[in-house]
Amino acid sequence: MPHAITLVDTLKRLLKARGITYAELAGRIGMSEASVKRMFSQKNFTLQRLDDLLDASGIGFDELSAAQGAPAAVVHLTLAQEREIIGDPRLLVVAVSVMNHIGFDEIVRAYAMAPAEVTAYLLRLDRIGFLALQPNNRVKLLIARTFSWIANGPIQQYFRHEASGDYLDSAFDGEGEMMRLVNVMLSKPSSAALLERLRQVADEFAQQHQHETRLPLEHKHAVSFIVAARPWVPRAFKALLREQPGGKR
Repeated sequence: MPHAITLVDTLKRLLKARGITYAELAGRIGMSEASVKRMFSQKNFTLQRLDDLLDASGIGFDELSAAQGAPAAVVHLTLAQEREIIGDPRLLVVAVSVMNHIGFDEIVRAYAMAPAEVTAYLLRLDRIGFLALQPNNRVKLLIARTFSWIANGPIQQYFRHEASGDYLDSAFDGEGEMMRLVNVMLSKPSSAALLERLRQVADEFAQQHQHETRLPLEHKHAVSFIVAARPWVPRAFKALLREQPGGKR
């Protein structure tokens, strides 16, 4: 029984790493989301059902077996690790390149860094636990597909600063560019539904990236995608609001 429990826990971890929700899995195998949740919480389903789940999620049994003894993929780095990466722009470039599945030779061709320098940075990322450096400078990422930088951490702050200047300094009217600013008034349920949809769009964007990792670098180009939503009123508007009881505007 302990082996079966470990197998189910491993499958849950692999599904989470792929961004596959219980709702999506339920739709693929023709069950209700509640039934799938109950099946996983009870950790009790037949071999036929296991086959159905693996087929629906695209996970091979060999991968499932190998993952049982493997450490969990990294979802977040520590604050100290992020500070180390952001403290050296070249280290950050190599880290982001590796995240985008850009190989060693492509990094050397694209950036003004010698092969030995790139190798040194890969070794630092190996020590951090971001990746495992293998023979011939091949890389195995140790981060989950759902990996993200710490919310409001050093790297997010860096990219937010860049976004406020360089990224947004554009008319967004060129090929492959688009910007829409939408101001709406929504109820709390509608706001929650909007946020969930935005999360799904971000997941779809990340999954498309995964599907094209094997394409040659010259067939791809960098696209930066910002998804954001929050209650907000421009300062100029807020200054004109009538003061409400309690001193609030």
